[in-house]
Amino acid sequence: MKDKKSKVIKSYLFAIVGCILLTLFDQFTKWLAVAKLKDQDPFVLIKGVFKLEYLENRGAAFGIMQNQQLFFAVTAILIIAVIFFMYGRMPQTKRYYMLKICAVMVCAGAIGNLIDRLRLNYVVDFFYFELIDFPVFNVADCYVVLACIGFALSVLFYYNDDELKVFSFKKEKKGK
Repeated sequence: MKDKKSKVIKSYLFAIVGCILLTLFDQFTKWLAVAKLKDQDPFVLIKGVFKLEYLENRGAAFGIMQNQQLFFAVTAILIIAVIFFMYGRMPQTKRYYMLKICAVMVCAGAIGNLIDRLRLNYVVDFFYFELIDFPVFNVADCYVVLACIGFALSVLFYYNDDELKVFSFKKEKKGK
């Protein structure tokens, strides 16, 4: 029992430290964007393809729902709470590392953008794929997208249905 409890504590510590480190990196890149890109011409990395361009995003993805900061903040907090709860339901085995890493990345992304929303009332974005005119985004957004891709691929191709039952809210009948 004590060994299981220490595994759970270590798992949560890994998640918290990982989340803090990823969030700090996100905030550092946003600080750099403000320091080096704000009120400047975009920094072209690959002409016509990719550049760094400062943008204050007061909406969500693709600029939708402008100036709904309270809604975004509450949503981020709910997402973090749900992920924290689901993280605790995952078995303490190596088999679930992929899902745990994805959970940490989503939390870090949510926290990184939440910090901006609470502190600045907007999110600092700065990556721009000019070639496809993709909306400007940031490191926190990258965490969320990569985590969702990792989650989708692992659910589709790595885990079987029985392994994903740990996330079910239904109580299974025993003895059938």
